[in-house]
Amino acid sequence: MEYAQGKTGRVFVVRLGDGDRLPDSVERFAAEQGVTRAVCWLLGGAGGGRLVVGPRDAAVLPPEVMLQPLDGAHEMAAVGTLFPDSEGKPRLHMHAAMGRGGETRTGCVRPGVDIWLVGELVILELLDLPMSRKKDAASGLELLTRD
Repeated sequence: MEYAQGKTGRVFVVRLGDGDRLPDSVERFAAEQGVTRAVCWLLGGAGGGRLVVGPRDAAVLPPEVMLQPLDGAHEMAAVGTLFPDSEGKPRLHMHAAMGRGGETRTGCVRPGVDIWLVGELVILELLDLPMSRKKDAASGLELLTRD
C-alpha cells in the first residue's frame, strides 16, 4: 500500500455536452484550469464509444484488455481520479456503470466514451499530494505511485 495526505482545493462543476468525449474533455479542462490532481464524479448519458471490461486472463501480465462497444444511449454514473502522468499531464482514471433497457455495463472509460445530451461533472481538486501515475514494468499499467 502507498499513500499520501493532501488538502482539498477548488471545486468545479462542468456541464459536458452532447458528443464530448471521455476522458479527453475532462483531461483538457483540467489542463486548462491547472488541475493536476482531483477526484471526479459524473452523472449523465453515454451515447457511444468503448469500455475496458476486464483482462482476458487475470493471470497474464501485461493484461490483454477486453473492450466492449457501447451502442445506443445509456444512463451513466461514474467516479474517477485525476493524477499527472510521467509527462506531468493530468490523466483521468474513471470507471462507469451504464444502463440501458435493464442491462448494465461497467468498465473503464479510457478507450473513449461519448456523452449523450448531457454529463454533469464535479471535480474536487486535491492539493499538496505527492502522487502521480507511473508505468509499472510488470503490468504495463500506469499505476498511482508516491513521488
